[in-house]
Amino acid sequence: MSAAAAAVSRQLPRGWLDLFRQLFIWFGFVLAYQIARGVADRDHRAAFDNARGIIDLERRATGLWELSLQSWAESSRSIAVSMQWTYWLSQFAVVGIALLWVYLRRHESFIRFRNVLMLANVIGLVGYVLLPTAPPRMLPEFGFVDTLASLGAPNHGSSFIQLASNPYAAMPSLHSADALIVGIGLAFFVRTSIMKAIWLAWPVWVWISVMATGNHFWLDIAAGILVAGVAAPIVYRDEVRRFFARRSAAATAT
Repeated sequence: MSAAAAAVSRQLPRGWLDLFRQLFIWFGFVLAYQIARGVADRDHRAAFDNARGIIDLERRATGLWELSLQSWAESSRSIAVSMQWTYWLSQFAVVGIALLWVYLRRHESFIRFRNVLMLANVIGLVGYVLLPTAPPRMLPEFGFVDTLASLGAPNHGSSFIQLASNPYAAMPSLHSADALIVGIGLAFFVRTSIMKAIWLAWPVWVWISVMATGNHFWLDIAAGILVAGVAAPIVYRDEVRRFFARRSAAATAT
């Protein structure tokens, strides 16, 4: 073994075999998820009917303020490009880097952190099957714009993206769920105040980006937050029980 390989090996919490095992689990899950997502219900009519239903609901509740957000993002190419790359990188690249960092630096927390992400994505997949929904960018008659297409590659017209994605997988927004899980998780795991603030801001930036690029309604975001809010307590159920037990004991004592 070379000196460089030996130095890397010393940084691995449980050696190379465990690292390869975790990589196999994660990438196997991602592959299975992408296959299942790609063959999930692609009912064109239902997807557009559901999207129009969301538009009607949002109009009554808050108005389609996503249109104003899109106009703001398009006013600056630098903002638009940063949101384009946020959309493409946040769900897999950032999640993957976060998982690797937690594995190496906070190994005792890795398994449950990974499991929350996996469970959230499984729940989201069920949502895609039960409620296929077209994203806003497919509804230009309401004023929405596919900003990714106007910025060039990569976009949803790219051959690989067309092959790997389900165009009607908008509800819930797993970009939003994953960003929330990663943001809160990393805010707990990092030590400096600046990095904690950055990671707490991360999900908000992702939420803004996926709406500004025309890929999600705010109701998709809300559903994604709910998915994360369901997955985390299931995985961390022991901590949740202890928290409520302490609250109950404190209330009894007073």
